[in-house]
Amino acid sequence: MAKPKIGFYWCASCGGCEEAVVDLAEDILAVTAAVDIVFWPVAMDYKKADVTSLPDQALTATFINGAIRTSEQEEMARLLRAKSRYLIAFGACAQLGGIPALANEFSREAILSWVYQDAPTVVNPERVRPAVRTDDDGRTLTLPEFRNVVRTLNQVVEVDYYLPGCPPTPKLIKAAVGALLEGKLPPRGTVLAPDVALCEECPRKKTKPQDLHFTAFKRPHLVPLDPELCLLAQGLVCMGPATRGGCGALCPGANMPCTGCFGPTSRVRDQGAKMLSSLTSAMEAKEVPEVEKVLAGIPDPVGTFYRYGLAGSLLRVNTTAAAAASKEAL
Repeated sequence: MAKPKIGFYWCASCGGCEEAVVDLAEDILAVTAAVDIVFWPVAMDYKKADVTSLPDQALTATFINGAIRTSEQEEMARLLRAKSRYLIAFGACAQLGGIPALANEFSREAILSWVYQDAPTVVNPERVRPAVRTDDDGRTLTLPEFRNVVRTLNQVVEVDYYLPGCPPTPKLIKAAVGALLEGKLPPRGTVLAPDVALCEECPRKKTKPQDLHFTAFKRPHLVPLDPELCLLAQGLVCMGPATRGGCGALCPGANMPCTGCFGPTSRVRDQGAKMLSSLTSAMEAKEVPEVEKVLAGIPDPVGTFYRYGLAGSLLRVNTTAAAAASKEAL
Protein backbone atom coordinates (compact mmCIF):
# COMPACT_ATOMS: atom_id res chain seq x y z
CA MET A 1 0.00 0.00 0.00
CA ALA A 2 1.38 3.42 -0.99
CA LYS A 3 2.34 5.75 1.82
CA PRO A 4 0.60 9.13 2.16
CA LYS A 5 2.37 11.88 0.23
CA ILE A 6 3.40 14.99 2.18
CA GLY A 7 4.79 18.34 1.07
CA PHE A 8 6.49 21.30 2.79
CA TYR A 9 6.91 24.80 1.35
CA TRP A 10 8.53 28.01 2.59
CA CYS A 11 7.04 31.44 1.81
CA ALA A 12 7.78 34.77 3.58
CA SER A 13 9.36 33.73 6.88
CA CYS A 14 12.71 33.26 8.59
CA GLY A 15 13.02 29.51 8.03
CA GLY A 16 12.56 28.55 11.67
CA CYS A 17 9.54 26.42 10.84
CA GLU A 18 11.66 24.36 8.45
CA GLU A 19 14.19 23.86 11.24
CA ALA A 20 11.38 22.82 13.58
CA VAL A 21 10.74 19.78 11.38
CA VAL A 22 14.35 18.75 11.87
CA ASP A 23 13.95 19.40 15.61
CA LEU A 24 11.77 16.30 15.71
CA ALA A 25 15.16 14.59 16.14
CA GLU A 26 14.82 10.80 16.09
CA ASP A 27 11.03 11.12 15.73
CA ILE A 28 11.58 12.31 12.17
CA LEU A 29 12.62 8.75 11.32
CA ALA A 30 9.17 7.51 12.31
CA VAL A 31 7.58 10.26 10.21
CA THR A 32 9.63 9.48 7.11
CA ALA A 33 8.89 5.78 7.56
CA ALA A 34 5.15 6.48 7.60
CA VAL A 35 4.92 9.11 4.83
CA ASP A 36 6.50 9.85 1.49
CA ILE A 37 7.84 13.43 1.39
CA VAL A 38 7.50 14.32 -2.27
CA PHE A 39 8.11 18.09 -2.09
CA TRP A 40 10.45 19.90 0.31
CA PRO A 41 12.63 22.31 -1.69
CA VAL A 42 14.60 23.65 1.26
CA ALA A 43 15.82 20.19 2.23
CA MET A 44 15.93 18.21 -1.01
CA ASP A 45 16.19 18.79 -4.75
CA TYR A 46 12.56 19.19 -5.78
CA LYS A 47 11.27 21.40 -8.57
CA LYS A 48 7.96 23.12 -9.24
CA ALA A 49 7.42 20.68 -12.11
CA ASP A 50 7.38 17.82 -9.60
CA VAL A 51 4.22 19.32 -8.10
CA THR A 52 2.64 20.50 -11.34
CA SER A 53 2.78 16.98 -12.75
CA LEU A 54 0.85 15.51 -9.81
CA PRO A 55 -2.90 14.89 -10.09
CA ASP A 56 -5.10 17.21 -8.04
CA GLN A 57 -5.28 16.19 -4.35
CA ALA A 58 -2.43 13.71 -4.86
CA LEU A 59 -0.78 15.08 -1.71
CA THR A 60 -2.41 14.00 1.52
CA ALA A 61 -1.20 17.19 3.20
CA THR A 62 1.04 20.16 2.56
CA PHE A 63 2.53 22.27 5.34
CA ILE A 64 3.08 25.86 4.14
CA ASN A 65 5.04 28.17 6.40
CA GLY A 66 5.42 31.89 5.85
CA ALA A 67 3.16 34.75 4.87
CA ILE A 68 2.34 35.69 1.28
CA ARG A 69 4.24 38.72 -0.04
CA THR A 70 5.20 37.96 -3.64
CA SER A 71 3.47 36.74 -6.78
CA GLU A 72 5.54 33.55 -6.69
CA GLN A 73 4.42 32.74 -3.16
CA GLU A 74 0.80 33.29 -4.13
CA GLU A 75 1.22 31.09 -7.21
CA MET A 76 2.76 28.26 -5.19
CA ALA A 77 0.08 28.53 -2.50
CA ARG A 78 -2.65 28.15 -5.11
CA LEU A 79 -0.83 25.27 -6.81
CA LEU A 80 -0.28 23.39 -3.55
CA ARG A 81 -3.89 24.02 -2.53
CA ALA A 82 -5.05 22.29 -5.70
CA LYS A 83 -2.69 19.37 -5.22
CA SER A 84 -3.42 18.77 -1.50
CA ARG A 85 -6.32 17.18 0.35
CA TYR A 86 -5.32 19.12 3.45
CA LEU A 87 -3.47 22.42 3.49
CA ILE A 88 -1.95 23.38 6.82
CA ALA A 89 -0.83 26.88 7.76
CA PHE A 90 2.41 25.94 9.45
CA GLY A 91 3.58 28.50 11.98
CA ALA A 92 2.73 32.06 12.98
CA CYS A 93 3.62 33.70 9.65
CA ALA A 94 1.30 31.47 7.61
CA GLN A 95 -1.45 31.59 10.23
CA LEU A 96 -1.32 35.24 11.26
CA GLY A 97 1.08 37.07 8.92
CA GLY A 98 3.85 36.95 11.49
CA ILE A 99 6.73 39.39 11.78
CA PRO A 100 6.88 39.89 7.97
CA ALA A 101 3.40 41.46 8.18
CA LEU A 102 4.77 44.33 10.26
CA ALA A 103 5.84 45.65 6.86
CA ASN A 104 2.15 46.49 6.36
CA GLU A 105 2.83 49.58 8.44
CA PHE A 106 4.55 50.97 5.36
CA SER A 107 3.66 51.33 1.71
CA ARG A 108 5.28 49.20 -0.97
CA GLU A 109 6.93 52.32 -2.38
CA ALA A 110 8.38 53.31 1.00
CA ILE A 111 9.88 49.84 1.48
CA LEU A 112 11.45 49.67 -1.99
CA SER A 113 12.79 53.22 -1.73
CA TRP A 114 14.45 52.51 1.60
CA VAL A 115 15.91 49.11 0.70
CA TYR A 116 17.26 49.97 -2.76
CA GLN A 117 17.86 53.73 -2.60
CA ASP A 118 17.71 55.56 0.71
CA ALA A 119 19.19 53.34 3.43
CA PRO A 120 22.54 54.75 4.68
CA THR A 121 24.47 51.64 3.63
CA VAL A 122 23.10 51.55 0.06
CA VAL A 123 25.31 52.83 -2.77
CA ASN A 124 23.02 53.13 -5.77
CA PRO A 125 23.54 56.51 -7.49
CA GLU A 126 21.41 55.47 -10.49
CA ARG A 127 18.59 54.45 -8.12
CA VAL A 128 18.15 51.14 -9.90
CA ARG A 129 15.54 48.68 -8.67
CA PRO A 130 14.88 45.04 -9.53
CA ALA A 131 12.41 44.71 -12.42
CA VAL A 132 9.76 42.02 -12.79
CA ARG A 133 10.94 41.54 -16.40
CA THR A 134 14.26 42.36 -18.02
CA ASP A 135 15.15 41.69 -21.66
CA ASP A 136 18.81 41.46 -22.58
CA ASP A 137 20.17 40.38 -25.97
CA GLY A 138 17.25 38.10 -26.70
CA ARG A 139 17.11 36.66 -23.21
CA THR A 140 14.42 37.37 -20.64
CA LEU A 141 14.88 37.39 -16.88
CA THR A 142 11.81 37.43 -14.66
CA LEU A 143 11.49 37.99 -10.93
CA PRO A 144 8.48 37.63 -8.60
CA GLU A 145 6.38 40.74 -8.13
CA PHE A 146 6.53 42.39 -4.71
CA ARG A 147 2.88 42.82 -3.66
CA ASN A 148 1.43 45.86 -1.89
CA VAL A 149 0.62 44.00 1.33
CA VAL A 150 1.65 40.93 3.30
CA ARG A 151 -1.22 38.46 3.65
CA THR A 152 -1.92 35.40 5.75
CA LEU A 153 -2.21 32.09 3.93
CA ASN A 154 -5.99 31.97 4.40
CA GLN A 155 -6.34 35.39 2.79
CA VAL A 156 -5.07 33.76 -0.42
CA VAL A 157 -6.35 30.16 -0.37
CA GLU A 158 -8.60 28.02 1.79
CA VAL A 159 -6.75 26.55 4.76
CA ASP A 160 -7.83 23.34 6.45
CA TYR A 161 -5.81 23.47 9.68
CA TYR A 162 -3.51 25.81 11.56
CA LEU A 163 -0.37 24.76 13.42
CA PRO A 164 0.62 27.81 15.50
CA GLY A 165 3.92 28.99 16.87
CA CYS A 166 7.16 30.73 16.00
CA PRO A 167 7.98 28.01 15.31
CA PRO A 168 5.52 25.21 16.17
CA THR A 169 6.96 22.93 18.82
CA PRO A 170 8.09 19.41 17.86
CA LYS A 171 5.36 18.04 20.14
CA LEU A 172 2.63 19.81 18.14
CA ILE A 173 4.17 18.83 14.81
CA LYS A 174 4.34 15.18 15.83
CA ALA A 175 0.72 15.27 17.06
CA ALA A 176 -0.49 16.90 13.83
CA VAL A 177 1.26 14.34 11.61
CA GLY A 178 -0.09 11.56 13.83
CA ALA A 179 -3.65 12.86 13.51
CA LEU A 180 -3.29 12.97 9.74
CA LEU A 181 -1.99 9.41 9.55
CA GLU A 182 -4.64 8.05 11.91
CA GLY A 183 -7.50 9.97 10.33
CA LYS A 184 -8.37 11.51 13.70
CA LEU A 185 -8.70 15.07 12.51
CA PRO A 186 -10.87 17.73 14.17
CA PRO A 187 -13.27 19.87 12.10
CA ARG A 188 -11.71 21.89 9.30
CA GLY A 189 -10.52 25.31 10.39
CA THR A 190 -9.27 24.07 13.75
CA VAL A 191 -6.08 25.42 15.30
CA LEU A 192 -4.12 22.33 16.31
CA ALA A 193 -3.26 23.49 19.82
CA PRO A 194 -5.12 23.75 23.16
CA ASP A 195 -7.85 26.39 23.13
CA VAL A 196 -6.83 27.91 26.45
CA ALA A 197 -4.84 31.00 27.35
CA LEU A 198 -1.12 30.57 27.85
CA CYS A 199 -1.50 31.66 31.49
CA GLU A 200 -3.17 28.31 32.20
CA GLU A 201 0.08 26.42 31.58
CA CYS A 202 2.49 29.09 32.82
CA PRO A 203 4.62 28.00 35.81
CA ARG A 204 4.08 31.50 37.29
CA LYS A 205 0.28 31.17 37.26
CA LYS A 206 -0.11 31.07 41.03
CA THR A 207 1.65 34.43 41.43
CA LYS A 208 -0.58 36.34 39.00
CA PRO A 209 -2.60 38.94 40.95
CA GLN A 210 -6.37 39.01 40.67
CA ASP A 211 -6.19 42.75 40.10
CA LEU A 212 -3.29 44.37 38.30
CA HIS A 213 -2.39 48.03 38.83
CA PHE A 214 0.18 49.37 36.37
CA THR A 215 2.10 52.49 37.28
CA ALA A 216 4.73 51.88 34.58
CA PHE A 217 5.55 49.40 31.84
CA LYS A 218 9.04 47.99 31.93
CA ARG A 219 11.20 46.47 29.21
CA PRO A 220 12.76 43.08 30.02
CA HIS A 221 16.33 43.98 29.05
CA LEU A 222 16.36 47.04 31.31
CA VAL A 223 15.28 45.59 34.65
CA PRO A 224 16.20 42.55 36.78
CA LEU A 225 13.42 39.97 36.67
CA ASP A 226 12.16 37.68 39.41
CA PRO A 227 12.30 34.17 37.87
CA GLU A 228 9.20 33.00 39.76
CA LEU A 229 6.84 36.00 39.92
CA CYS A 230 4.20 36.63 37.23
CA LEU A 231 5.76 38.89 34.59
CA LEU A 232 2.65 41.07 34.40
CA ALA A 233 2.94 41.62 38.13
CA GLN A 234 6.46 42.88 37.48
CA GLY A 235 5.18 45.49 35.04
CA LEU A 236 6.15 43.73 31.82
CA VAL A 237 3.92 43.37 28.77
CA CYS A 238 3.36 39.62 28.70
CA MET A 239 0.89 38.54 26.00
CA GLY A 240 -0.06 35.37 27.87
CA PRO A 241 -3.66 36.35 28.76
CA ALA A 242 -4.52 36.97 25.07
CA THR A 243 -2.46 34.12 23.60
CA ARG A 244 -3.27 30.47 22.98
CA GLY A 245 -1.40 27.89 25.02
CA GLY A 246 0.34 24.79 23.75
CA CYS A 247 3.97 25.88 23.71
CA GLY A 248 4.61 24.84 27.29
CA ALA A 249 5.17 28.49 28.31
CA LEU A 250 8.72 28.32 26.98
CA CYS A 251 9.36 32.07 27.08
CA PRO A 252 8.13 32.70 30.65
CA GLY A 253 10.07 29.59 31.63
CA ALA A 254 13.17 31.31 30.26
CA ASN A 255 12.36 34.48 32.24
CA MET A 256 11.03 36.36 29.21
CA PRO A 257 7.47 37.58 28.56
CA CYS A 258 5.23 35.87 26.02
CA THR A 259 5.21 37.75 22.70
CA GLY A 260 2.04 36.11 21.38
CA CYS A 261 3.30 33.80 18.62
CA PHE A 262 0.59 31.15 19.13
CA GLY A 263 -2.08 33.69 18.25
CA PRO A 264 -5.41 34.18 20.04
CA THR A 265 -7.79 31.62 21.44
CA SER A 266 -11.12 31.10 19.67
CA ARG A 267 -12.73 33.56 22.09
CA VAL A 268 -10.50 36.48 21.07
CA ARG A 269 -11.32 38.36 17.86
CA ASP A 270 -8.27 40.62 17.83
CA GLN A 271 -5.29 39.57 19.93
CA GLY A 272 -3.59 42.96 20.03
CA ALA A 273 -6.76 44.88 20.87
CA LYS A 274 -7.61 42.38 23.61
CA MET A 275 -4.23 42.78 25.28
CA LEU A 276 -4.10 46.53 24.86
CA SER A 277 -7.57 46.92 26.38
CA SER A 278 -6.64 44.67 29.28
CA LEU A 279 -3.45 46.56 30.13
CA THR A 280 -4.75 50.09 29.74
CA SER A 281 -7.85 49.37 31.82
CA ALA A 282 -5.53 48.37 34.67
CA MET A 283 -3.43 51.55 34.56
CA GLU A 284 -3.58 53.65 37.69
CA ALA A 285 -2.93 56.88 35.76
CA LYS A 286 -6.09 58.63 34.61
CA GLU A 287 -4.96 62.09 33.47
CA VAL A 288 -3.46 62.50 30.00
CA PRO A 289 0.10 63.53 31.01
CA GLU A 290 0.39 60.63 33.47
CA VAL A 291 -1.12 58.18 30.96
CA GLU A 292 1.35 59.26 28.26
CA LYS A 293 4.23 58.84 30.69
CA VAL A 294 3.18 55.26 31.48
CA LEU A 295 2.59 54.38 27.82
CA ALA A 296 6.07 55.66 26.96
CA GLY A 297 7.24 52.36 28.43
CA ILE A 298 5.81 50.69 25.31
CA PRO A 299 7.76 52.51 22.56
CA ASP A 300 6.52 50.23 19.74
CA PRO A 301 2.84 49.44 20.35
CA VAL A 302 2.24 47.80 16.94
CA GLY A 303 5.35 45.65 17.25
CA THR A 304 4.35 44.73 20.79
CA PHE A 305 0.65 43.96 20.44
CA TYR A 306 0.61 42.92 16.76
CA ARG A 307 4.04 41.35 16.43
CA TYR A 308 2.53 38.33 14.69
CA GLY A 309 -1.07 39.24 13.89
CA LEU A 310 -1.13 42.55 12.02
CA ALA A 311 -2.10 41.05 8.63
CA GLY A 312 -5.33 39.56 9.95
CA SER A 313 -6.15 42.14 12.59
CA LEU A 314 -9.03 44.59 12.74
CA LEU A 315 -6.49 47.29 11.88
CA ARG A 316 -6.16 45.73 8.43
CA VAL A 317 -9.74 44.65 7.73
CA ASN A 318 -10.22 47.12 4.86
CA THR A 319 -6.96 46.12 3.20
CA THR A 320 -7.85 42.45 3.54
CA ALA A 321 -11.28 42.96 1.99
CA ALA A 322 -9.81 44.87 -0.91
CA ALA A 323 -7.17 42.24 -1.50
CA ALA A 324 -9.76 39.48 -1.53
CA ALA A 325 -12.08 41.38 -3.83
CA SER A 326 -9.60 42.39 -6.50
CA LYS A 327 -6.18 41.20 -7.56
CA GLU A 328 -5.51 44.73 -8.77
CA ALA A 329 -5.54 45.88 -5.14
CA LEU A 330 -2.31 43.97 -4.48
